[in-house]
Amino acid sequence: MAKLVYALNQSLDGYVDHMAFSPDPTVFRHFTDDVREVSGSIYGRRMYEVMRYWDDDQPDWDAAERDYAAAWRRQPKWVVSRSLGEVGPNATLVNDGLEATVRDLKARLDGVIEVSGPELAANLADLGLVDEYRIYLHPVAIGGGKPFFARPRGPLRLIATDRIGDEVIRLTYVPG
Repeated sequence: MAKLVYALNQSLDGYVDHMAFSPDPTVFRHFTDDVREVSGSIYGRRMYEVMRYWDDDQPDWDAAERDYAAAWRRQPKWVVSRSLGEVGPNATLVNDGLEATVRDLKARLDGVIEVSGPELAANLADLGLVDEYRIYLHPVAIGGGKPFFARPRGPLRLIATDRIGDEVIRLTYVPG
């Protein structure tokens, strides 16, 4: 049975705005390794549209970026959207039956399925489907954006802290 994990980079003041800060090379390599190991990812429409950047090779990419793109392209993806008509390669559109789809994925797959996007993660948490939260805390305060938690969340229990590179701390929590 797979574990559903909500994991994102976060500023010290609680925001996940991907345009305001980015991972250093060590953290980027960590995420490349992470993408290789997960069983798949569930995206909301907005986060999927951001991540589609990795579908098309860019001439200015370095080796690390090409490596990440290759890992991301191989990974199965499920995209939750009522407004998209189609999704890209190795992706499945989920426009209805979110709870049943995620329960089925958790039952059929082994390992970790990551969910990306605060709103989608909040909806799945409300259904009792998020098993773990991983906050990659970066030493920046950006003053606004999308918060990591889209809605109030009941008590969480800290189960691990890990330093990733020189400046990022990963905080791992489980529900209550």
